[in-house]
Amino acid sequence: MKTLRDAEIGETVRVVKLYGEGAVKRRIMDMGITKNTTVYVRKVAPLGDPIEVTVRNYELSLRKTDAEMIEVEEVEK
Repeated sequence: MKTLRDAEIGETVRVVKLYGEGAVKRRIMDMGITKNTTVYVRKVAPLGDPIEVTVRNYELSLRKTDAEMIEVEEVEK
């Protein structure tokens, strides 16, 4: 299982599943990260937190703990 936290800079991935419960999962979904959405990893801060991604044509910063709740797969090129 690969999570968004494991994705490399410059990689485009597709969301397979969201983990977590209640308000945390709802917040991630409200940011536009839902199943089958493609996510492009733009930057990772020097200490690995936060991760900057592009999703649905806007830029978003995610905490490492939130990124670990998002299972992803590589997008076919």
